[in-house]
Amino acid sequence: MVRRYQPAPVDREALDRILDTARRGPSAGSSRGIELVVVTSESGRRRLAADAHEGDYLARGFEPWLSAAPVHIVVVCSPGAYRSRYGEPDKAGSTTPDEWPAPYWWVDAGAVLMLLLLAAENEGLAAGFLGSHAFDDLAAAVGVPAGHETIGLVTVGHAATDGRPTGGQPRRRPLSELEYAEMWGTPRRCDPNE
Repeated sequence: MVRRYQPAPVDREALDRILDTARRGPSAGSSRGIELVVVTSESGRRRLAADAHEGDYLARGFEPWLSAAPVHIVVVCSPGAYRSRYGEPDKAGSTTPDEWPAPYWWVDAGAVLMLLLLAAENEGLAAGFLGSHAFDDLAAAVGVPAGHETIGLVTVGHAATDGRPTGGQPRRRPLSELEYAEMWGTPRRCDPNE
């Protein structure tokens, strides 16, 4: 997750490829209930930074993140699209959204979020994510209508290259610590180089 960007804009064709990749994400029951709001104007990015209290972030000694990122992509889901889809005749007998163990629109939104992050990296760009909980009202800030849920905001741009950290220092767990063979607790033999 990158939180420091160069001021250079993102190439429009690269952004289009990132968004095209994201639209290929899974959709429970082909509900197609995920939408994206793309904000590239300086005024729009500053408005979103203010809604997320970037001033408080700066006061804690951090550098601008949201206002500096040249692209913001707000991930939005429509629970109504899923409820409507699962009310159609070909879904008769399926579990309904009210019976699901988790709202699958969140699962689909998470998959789209990951596609955005990976597609940005594939374009040689950097990306970060800030959840909607960090904003006063992300939905209102980008005009999302009632009945929809904002998941959060993905920032995209060229990572700062001055040698200072651009985000947290990740420590990825080795595969041997996170996967099991056949049953929980049974170690899976992994290539030590994985």
